[in-house]
Amino acid sequence: MRTMDDDAPCPCGTATRYVGCCGRWHAGPLHLAAPSAEALMRSRYGAYVLEMADYLQATWHPDTRPAEPPNFEPGLRWLGLDVKRHVVTDETHALVEFSARSKLGGRAHRLHESSRFERIDGRWFYVDGELS
Repeated sequence: MRTMDDDAPCPCGTATRYVGCCGRWHAGPLHLAAPSAEALMRSRYGAYVLEMADYLQATWHPDTRPAEPPNFEPGLRWLGLDVKRHVVTDETHALVEFSARSKLGGRAHRLHESSRFERIDGRWFYVDGELS
């Protein structure tokens, strides 16, 4: 797991300091209480940047959660996140479309995904995503 200075800009792309943005979801008991699917998605992106496997597992929907936490590609650098849209379909379901840029081995990559989220007992969880 990597660390981040609380006063550094949040890796999720907001103009907010890490401590006041995704850092509050990554730390302590509030980490599972992101108030919206978009906030959870941004915090999951930050968790990939910081290689926080436990956080990613804990925020994955129980029905689709992998048995093992994600592996992180050595040398992969996440470069930025662009949230395209956040659509709340009803009080327990939402969709977040985003693009994330990364670099590995000198090559740039772009991940474009439409992710589905579900709220269970007041907590948002990542269900799955469709890559395009």
